[in-house]
Amino acid sequence: MSTRLDFATLDLMDALDLAVLVEGEAYDRYVLFAEQLGHRQIGDAASVFRQMADNERKHGQDLMAQRLQRFGDAPRRVTRDDLFDVEAPEAGAIHAGMSTLRAFEVALEAESKALAFYVGALEHVHDAEIRALFAELRDEEVEHVRQVRAAIAALPPEAAIEWEQDEDDLAAL
Repeated sequence: MSTRLDFATLDLMDALDLAVLVEGEAYDRYVLFAEQLGHRQIGDAASVFRQMADNERKHGQDLMAQRLQRFGDAPRRVTRDDLFDVEAPEAGAIHAGMSTLRAFEVALEAESKALAFYVGALEHVHDAEIRALFAELRDEEVEHVRQVRAAIAALPPEAAIEWEQDEDDLAAL
C-alpha cells in the first residue's frame, strides 16, 4: 500500500478525494476478482468479493456526497495515480477454485491494510478537520475488520474447501 501524497499538506477537499479514490480502487479490484472467479454457488468466493465491492461502492458514494456537499464540482487535485493498493486486495491474491474462507481472509487483509493506512496517515495530519475525517475513516476500518472477522468465525467448516480446478478455471486467471 502506498501513496505519494504528503498528508501534512492535504486540505480537506484533497483528503475527501483521497478517501473516495481509496474506496474506488478497492471496489474495482473486488469487481475484477468476482468476474475472474465466476459465480459457482451462493456464498462462494466470487459472492464474497461482490459483497465487498458493494460495501466499497456504498462507502465511496457516501464520501463523494460529503465532498460534493462541501466543495461542489471543484476539480480534483488528487488522482488514482497518487495511490496504490491502499485498501484494494493484493492483485495476486486469488486463484481458481479458492474457498469462501480464503476470500474472506483476502478481504480481512485488505481491510487491515486500510486500517493501517489511516492510522499511519493520522501521524502526519495536523489540520483538525482532516484529523477528524481520517479518525472517522480509521474507526470505520476497525469496524470493517471486526465485521469480516465475525463473518469468518460464522463460516461452516465446508467454507474452507477449495474447488477442483479445471482447464477453464485456469485459463480465466
